Amino acid sequence: MIVDVSPLLSGEVKQLDIDYMLTPQTLDGVVFESDAHVRGSITDRAGYMRLMLKAELNYHGECARCLAPVDGVFSLDFERTVATEGMLTEQEAEEMVDEYVVLCGHELDVDEALCEELLLGFPTRLLCSEDCPGLCPKCGKPRREGDCGCSDKEIDPRLAVLKNFFHDDSDDSKDGSN
Repeated sequence: MIVDVSPLLSGEVKQLDIDYMLTPQTLDGVVFESDAHVRGSITDRAGYMRLMLKAELNYHGECARCLAPVDGVFSLDFERTVATEGMLTEQEAEEMVDEYVVLCGHELDVDEALCEELLLGFPTRLLCSEDCPGLCPKCGKPRREGDCGCSDKEIDPRLAVLKNFFHDDSDDSKDGSN
């Protein structure tokens, strides 16, 4: 969304309210049920402007541990100081990208920085619960449904020979022969 901040720059108003829907970028394994609802404002604070937004996004995906369906709402608070062109050098603008959005003339594009922040802030792994035990590696049954009866102890086949080796040594020492 491009916001015309002329009323703020001229001193006509001290705050511009923002309320719109933003179409998010797609992510693998996640379905966004609707566009992100973005609300907030740009406020004139005695000579500098502050952009404050809150975005909420409904999503649907699968738990990374047990593959159960996961539905939720991702909420993001987004705040930046609005800088005019020429106020920051190119190097400063690149270094402080997390602190500033740059005003082009009388227009401010809030979508670019907000979309990037939504993408970076979205969880990389969805979980049905923080303590999800996942799936049994042998049979694939979800562990939250109870014990599947599979043995937890499994000997690495590459080391199985060592088990027999140590077992034979203990038998020799019991016989008294070395």
